[in-house]
Amino acid sequence: MIGNDLIDLQLAKSQSNWQRKGFLEKQFTDIEIAEILSSENPFLQVWLFWSMKEAAYKCYTQVFQQRFFAPKKFVCSMISKTLGIIKMEEQTYFSTTTITENYIHTVVYKKNTEILTSKLFLMDEKSSQSSQVSNQLLSSVPFATAIQKNEFGVPFLYKNKKKLALSISISHHGKFGAFVVL
Repeated sequence: MIGNDLIDLQLAKSQSNWQRKGFLEKQFTDIEIAEILSSENPFLQVWLFWSMKEAAYKCYTQVFQQRFFAPKKFVCSMISKTLGIIKMEEQTYFSTTTITENYIHTVVYKKNTEILTSKLFLMDEKSSQSSQVSNQLLSSVPFATAIQKNEFGVPFLYKNKKKLALSISISHHGKFGAFVVL
C-alpha cells in the first residue's frame, strides 16, 4: 500500500492560518506541537507533519476501507529532515518527503518496496485538477485504461474493466499534482 500528499506552500500561506487559536491542538499531538513550536521553521514543520498524516491516512484507508477525520490518531516522528515514521494504533508507516520552496510532497508506504512510477507536475489552472492527475497517471501507466474510486474514495487502476493489482495514490493542491503507483 502507498499514499502521498502534496502541499502547495504558497497556497497554504494564503489560505490557512495555522497559528489561529486551537488549530494545532485539533490536528497534532502534544509532542508534535512541541516539535513544531521549537522548529527553525514552524510553518514548514506544520505542513510536513500534515502531509505525513494525510499520506498515511490514504495508506490506512486502502487497507481498512473506512473514512474518518482524526489527524491526532496519526502520530508523526522524524528520523531525519525528510524521513519519518507515522503510527496509527498498531500500524506503522514510513515516509519520505521532498521539501522545496514551492511544495512539500510526502510518500508513505507500509514497508520498503519499489515504486513502479511516480510523478509530480505543474497543473494547468484552467482545467480540472482531478482530470489532469488522472490523465498524467494513465499516460504514465500505458497498460491501464481507467481509474475508478470505491465508496471510500480509494482509487484503483483498471485495464478493460478489470481491476489491476496495483496500489495507487493521487494528490493535488494548488498549482501541483502528483501520483505514485506501487
